[in-house]
Formats: sequence, C-alpha cells, structure tokens
Amino acid sequence: MSGQGLHRLVVVGDGITALSAALEAAEAGADVLLVAETEHPLVGDVAAHTGLVVEYGRQVARVEGTAEGVVVDIGEDRIEARGIVLAPSRLPRTTGPGEGNVHDGVGGFDPWDTDVLVVGDDDAAIDAVLRLEADGARVVLALGGTPLSRLSRLSRRTLFRLEAERRVTILWRSKPDAIEQVGGHPMAFFDDRRTPDLQFDHVVVVRPFLARCDLTGSGSAEGRVFCVGAEAGPGMVLVEPAEVWAGVREAIFPELEAPTVRPRVWRPGDREQIEELRRRHYNATITYFDRAHSDLWVLRVRPDHGDTAHQAGQYASLGLGYWEPRIDTAEDPRLGERWDKMIRRSYSISSPIFDEHRYLADPHRSDELEFYIVLVPPSGERIPVLTPRLALKRPGDRIYLGPKIAGRYVLDPVVDPWSQVVFLASGTGEAPHNAMIVELLRKGHLGPIVSVVSVRYRADLGYLDRHRELEERYLQYHYLPLTTREPDADEEDRLHIQDVIERDLLATRFGVELDPDRTHVFLCGNPKMIGLPTWNGDRPRFPEATGVCELLVERGFRLDRRAVRGNVHYEEYW
Repeated sequence: MSGQGLHRLVVVGDGITALSAALEAAEAGADVLLVAETEHPLVGDVAAHTGLVVEYGRQVARVEGTAEGVVVDIGEDRIEARGIVLAPSRLPRTTGPGEGNVHDGVGGFDPWDTDVLVVGDDDAAIDAVLRLEADGARVVLALGGTPLSRLSRLSRRTLFRLEAERRVTILWRSKPDAIEQVGGHPMAFFDDRRTPDLQFDHVVVVRPFLARCDLTGSGSAEGRVFCVGAEAGPGMVLVEPAEVWAGVREAIFPELEAPTVRPRVWRPGDREQIEELRRRHYNATITYFDRAHSDLWVLRVRPDHGDTAHQAGQYASLGLGYWEPRIDTAEDPRLGERWDKMIRRSYSISSPIFDEHRYLADPHRSDELEFYIVLVPPSGERIPVLTPRLALKRPGDRIYLGPKIAGRYVLDPVVDPWSQVVFLASGTGEAPHNAMIVELLRKGHLGPIVSVVSVRYRADLGYLDRHRELEERYLQYHYLPLTTREPDADEEDRLHIQDVIERDLLATRFGVELDPDRTHVFLCGNPKMIGLPTWNGDRPRFPEATGVCELLVERGFRLDRRAVRGNVHYEEYW
C-alpha cells in the first residue's frame, strides 16, 4: 500500500461522517485514503466521483508526528500524511431482537419487506436509514426539527436525495413522544397533531453514540489528529460532524482553497441573535401548513395587524431571513454577507375554497391569507433561497408578510354574468384562480366557468378534491386536471394546456366553445405555456415555441397590453 504514493489525508471510519469528510477533502484537491471496517452504502458513489482510495478491514495502530505531518501505522504499512481524521462508527448495532420490536440500533432483525420507523437526530440516524433501505425496508425517518446544520454535508445531501426519489419518508418536524405495543406491533404516537399515529413492524431509536478517540502516539502529532467523538485523546482536535473538513483545511491544508460557498455554522450565541432578528423582521404567524406531498404545500398566514383585505387574484410578499436553516444541501452564495438579511418573494393569494362549515370561503370574514407553494430545487448555478427555508416551517412559526397586497390580475374585466370564463394554469399557477373562481360563484356568476391545470403527476394536484366538490355543487363549473408524466393516466389526460386549445377539448368535454365574443381567458403559470409576445407597434412577435397566447390570437382573441383591455389576461408566475 505504501507504494501507491503519498496519501496526504487519512480518514478512519465506516459511517457517513467519515465518508463526508473524505468526500469534501477529495473534492478540495487532497489525496485521501479512507480506512473502514465495513463498506458504507454510499462509498461506491463517492469513490467513483472523487477517485477516493478505500481500504477495508485494516487497523490503524499508531500515529507519529513528523516535521511535515504524520506517519500512520496501518497494519504492517506506514503511510505518510499531512493529518488524520478519526470518525468512529456512530451507529449502534444490536445483536438480537429488541423488546416489542423496538431496537436501539440496526442488525437485530431482518428488515426485508418491513415498515421501519427510525427516530434520531444526527449522522447515526442517517446511517441507519441508509442501511435499512439498502436491505429492503420501507423506512420513515422522524427527525423532529433537527437543525440540518448539525449534520455532515453528505448527510444533508443524502436526506434531500432520498426524499426527492421517494425512497424514504422524512418527518422533518415530527418525533414520537410515545411508542406502545398495539396488536403485537409498535405504535408511534407523535407530538405533532398533523402527523397521524402510525404503526410499524419495527422501530429503531438511534441515540447519539460518540466513542472516545484513542490512538497511540497522538500526543506527538498535536494539531494534526482530528477526532469526531465524545472525547479526544492527547494532542487531538475535537470537531463536529459538519465541520470536519473546514477544521482540517484551515489547520493543515491552507494552500487548498476554501469552498467558494459555505453554510454559516451555528455557534453559541447565534440562537439569541436569531430570535432578535425574528422579533425585528417577522410580523405574521403561520397558522396552517399542509403538505400535499413533500415538495408541495398549502399554508395560511395571519398578519399581526389583522388586515387581509384584497381582490381575488392579487399577490402578497412572504419572507424569511437568511439565518433560517435550509432543507436541502445547497449553499447560498455570499451567505456570510447576507446572513442577517431578509429574503422576500411575491406569491399569488389562493383560497381554501370552502370554509369550516363547507360554505364557499369568504375572504372578508377571514383573518388569514392562503398560499400554494412548491419547493424549488437547486439547478446548476441557480440556488433558490426562500422555499428551501420555508420547507422547515410549521404552524406557530413566525414569518414576514409584506405590508401591501397588490396586482392587476383580477376579475374587473368580467362584467357580463353570462360570459364564459376560462382559467388556464400550470402547477401552482392555479393559486389565484382558486380565489377568482370562488369569487365568481359567490357573486352568482351564471355563465360557464372552466379551470384547466397541467401538472407533472396526479400528486401535484393539491386542490383536486375541492374542485371536484365544486363541480358537484355548481353545474356551470368544470375542472380539467392534466398530468404530463403520470405513467398510468389515460392518454387523453396526459396533455399540455396548448393541446387543450388545439384539440377544442373544452367544447367536446364541456360544451364550452372558445368564442372571443363572449369568453374571458385567464392565464397563470410557466411563461413558456403562456407564450407572451414582444410587440412591434401593434404587431405581436411570438416565441419560437408555441404558447397559449399565440393559439388564442389566431382564434380572434385580444391580449391585454398596456392601456388596451383585451379578453386574454395573464399573470407570469415564474
């Protein structure tokens, strides 16, 4: 092994903490040797990505300090390095079945084809999830509001990927406050009223397990042996899982560039500063937070001042501070400069459609505003800043609500109660349409009302049941949901909005002809779906990809433009 060349950093451990430290060091340009007892489920991906060298089943016996670094005895080999990281396994492993199928680690049962709840709040819990999922279990992880800043970078990235791929269900804010045996299986009773009590085949409770780092000779290598553990031996530097590579780089690899972006690390005193920032900037409370699924939410906000007056279709601004934690592993550009600043973004105001008595919702009787929001994932250099923070919020949390509700995307053009009103949306672009539809029905609109929404999957239809109920109550109302990627959907429903126009589906399905003399069309969503033109005088120039605006103009419709009121009205949602 010594003939393979100089490994400038040795990392010892077989958990995700060790692997994360090795990954970050390798990405920064260090030559890394990972010494592990067992193979981690992620080690193959990391090694392929970084060229990481891995040795299994070897024992690190001793370390000696030298003028330039350390010499590490690994079995019979001596490896020269700049430093060494000791990250003992943080995952307890049981050897037999737990009482009532409640375990204090993994390894004491066969996880294949079982439902398993993992309860934990550190890297060890992530290791448990990975090993159980790899062995065929259906896993639910209860994190209970754990700040992601406590976890190693690879743990954060892994959580986000597992949830995005629907491989693991993550309860970000919930933890069981009791586990009892019901019918021979453990039942978890949760402290969050929005999380139902759930029964599992097994429950794994992963309590933090931090071993003392012991390595003969570490005292002679003072400042070059780093320990992720409960106690550090002589001459060792104690580091947190999220800060291993940062500490190693600063101490012994100063020539390697620091990451261009790095999350701010929580330190003692931050909590008091954060609470003061929240008191200073936040002026509203989240009263309701319902997840249609992990990436799609309906939430309601109650402003402190109590004024929620607005017109259906308008928008308001929501905001959170950069100091709030993110749900994903992306790193905000220039976070150090912005840490105490606010993030604000405008969202169309939606509607619950029905009130608690199942009457049409009356916004004038409500002290809350409802919003329909999708989690925006990182994409290349585009790093979203608000929704990954909003994803970790729950009822009772504080938030910023802009003082002014605004917008001209309203129902003012609809003055004839017998006119046809057609709403076309993609994704959460149906939010303002929900409010506008309710407003029309509350005021007794007599003409046909049609709402069409195009999403990727059926699960992305957060208001589907309520629209179906509207259809049953009001004969003139029709709802057409389209899914573009749902594998088992009928071919006639796997369509885009443009297909509905080109195939005259509103006429064939609902008897609603797109007649420009008696129809108003409202568009909200993806700009590519809307397809707004640029103008050369009175002549429109449409985008290369055909959008709805071009199709409607060809049928004689007129677009809203400057002071000219048409019968096609639009809101650009992105």
